[in-house]
Amino acid sequence: MKKIGIICAGDTELAAFFPYLKEDEVIEKAMLSFHCGQIHTVHVVLLYSGVCKVNAAIAAQLLIDRFAVDCILNAGTAGGIQEQVQLFDTVISERIAYHDVARDLLTEFHPWMDCEYFYADKKLLRIAQDYRKTAKSPILFGTMVSGEQFVTDDNRAHILEIFAPLCTDMETAAIAHVCLVNQLPFLAIRTITDTAEHKGVEEFEKNCEAASAIAAKITCDLLPLFAAT
Repeated sequence: MKKIGIICAGDTELAAFFPYLKEDEVIEKAMLSFHCGQIHTVHVVLLYSGVCKVNAAIAAQLLIDRFAVDCILNAGTAGGIQEQVQLFDTVISERIAYHDVARDLLTEFHPWMDCEYFYADKKLLRIAQDYRKTAKSPILFGTMVSGEQFVTDDNRAHILEIFAPLCTDMETAAIAHVCLVNQLPFLAIRTITDTAEHKGVEEFEKNCEAASAIAAKITCDLLPLFAAT
């Protein structure tokens, strides 16, 4: 892979990458700032898309059309859903789904998927699984879900029953969706800021910077390994 795109949802998540970034050239497009440079000699294009699915999809398609990236990584933070997921664990996607979209919408209509899940690239996933063996912070692999709302006690049980995800966010499924229709490799790497036990916007805000730093470190460690594929 010659060039890797990295999408974060927010500016705090993106800022965690700047200590690793060299030769930062900023290109403005569609109200977004794309940071072009190198991390560990790997050519990257970094940006924060803004929160929500449409913003994330815009960013992903621009990375493909304007910057010709060879794969897209989604890095940043997420909320833990299952009880075993702890603060500052990092979740790497095996499969991703929308939790706020009718389950047959993408199977009965365009893009006529086999099921409601988007799957991470097998090569990237295998590399990440090997990396976990020597990682210095906890890494989990499993299902992620995305929807444009913070998960509350009222809908947590419903989401768990249907998808059994490790974590939830507001962008990953949209980025995976764009990568699917463009036939581009995708993987998400998100570190937990809040859980069922430690919940709420206050927990997210308190833990966002530290969680973002963990996600950025893991992502940057993986970049040379991904680039070699």
